[in-house]
Amino acid sequence: MLFNSFVFIFTFFPILLLLYFGLNRLKLHQVAKFILVLFSLYFYAFFNTNYLWIILSSIVVNYTIGLIFDQKNMKWGGKNIEKNILLVIGILFNIGILGYYKYSDFMIENMNSLFGTNIALLKLLLPLGISFFTFQQLAFVVDRYRNQTVQPSFLDYCNFVTFFPQLIAGPIVLPEEMLPQFENKKNSIFRYENFNRGFLLFSLGLIKKVLIADSIAVFAQAGFDCMETGTMTMAEAWLSSLAYTFQLYFDFSGYCDMAMGIALCFNIKLPINFNKPYRAANFQDFWRRWHITLNRFLTHYLYIPLGGSRKGEGKTLRNIILVFLVSGIWHGAGWTYIVWGALHGAASVVNRLWKRAGRPLPNWIAVPLTFFFVNLFWVFFRADSVEKACGIIRAMFTGFQLQLTQNFTSQLPSIFPNFYNMLLFIIAIPLALFGKTAYEWAMEEHHISLRLAATVISFVIGVLLVSRVVVFLYFNF
Repeated sequence: MLFNSFVFIFTFFPILLLLYFGLNRLKLHQVAKFILVLFSLYFYAFFNTNYLWIILSSIVVNYTIGLIFDQKNMKWGGKNIEKNILLVIGILFNIGILGYYKYSDFMIENMNSLFGTNIALLKLLLPLGISFFTFQQLAFVVDRYRNQTVQPSFLDYCNFVTFFPQLIAGPIVLPEEMLPQFENKKNSIFRYENFNRGFLLFSLGLIKKVLIADSIAVFAQAGFDCMETGTMTMAEAWLSSLAYTFQLYFDFSGYCDMAMGIALCFNIKLPINFNKPYRAANFQDFWRRWHITLNRFLTHYLYIPLGGSRKGEGKTLRNIILVFLVSGIWHGAGWTYIVWGALHGAASVVNRLWKRAGRPLPNWIAVPLTFFFVNLFWVFFRADSVEKACGIIRAMFTGFQLQLTQNFTSQLPSIFPNFYNMLLFIIAIPLALFGKTAYEWAMEEHHISLRLAATVISFVIGVLLVSRVVVFLYFNF
């Protein structure tokens, strides 16, 4: 089910909200939690019921591993052998599920290409949200191993994994920040202030998605489609790359704003996932602002266990590269994602070495320079192949043709929507670069009439545009 759909906005969300707080008002707290789990599973299965068993079996296995960690373990040679084996089983189980469904065909294709074999592709349909709920449960298993979180009730654990606002595309949440909220009975009481701010944040996120991201998308789509049929001019290459850069930001951050807003209506606070990423002064700064929860996960559960920056400069640089390669692979099964991750890793290494040299750049140079390379790297993220990505980048710096060709414009809608889409594109750029985030606006203290007006206007505009349903970009990952 999509947030930007009539069935969610006018049926699913209001019915669940009434049921959840109604049952809690009757002191039926466990029933309310059970209803929340059922509705979340329905939200997930609305897309495809065939893979419902995957998330359910994953929940059962990981919760069981957490229970076993509570049992008394045999020790041998001063080491907790059983506990270590159980950790390995938990990691292999989660990575195995993710690897099988997401990377099997990619590995088969490369084996066929490398060894000349003809192994048939499995052609598996990627289960929705598997990259997100797998990482969340992996965090739970590791935290239980480290005794950093207590074993929750099965119902609370189910809500931790399946809570519908963040189930499909994040943010990636951790047990320590979510489980206490589900266990806190104060959160079972309807709070008008939370609903007020949450619904405003949802409405602003809806606007970012259906008004801005989906309008900008036509230019990105036209440009990348051009590479299927021919070449591009410099103007088309830059327009397409910049359009995708801002489309991706407004699409994904819009989804996260909607997720945070919906969760807040249920008195649950999700972590911030975006904080003005295109204002970053370097790549380390960028990853403190872009997909913050993925960076947090990879830092806590990969970078630090590898040694972080504690084992010398050489190993620190190695760890940085490995983390970004994993980030690239996590995003998708393709060489374009691996190249994208490697480029970010290399840029982060250069950034670290530059800082150690003690030659900081002023912000008026550092910010545009960082944005330039971020935009360039997104071409690999969006392109169907490394070859096509290189073709677009080549067109960005050669030819000096500043016109849009028929090959490009034929991919666009009629002239009026083009003018409208371009106007929104022009407005979107300063919003992303200089404006406040939707979260900041929703959390600030505003006069009640101003907040109500902002909520109504953004919600009405969003609903009017919901008819052109377009899935969120990160649903693909």
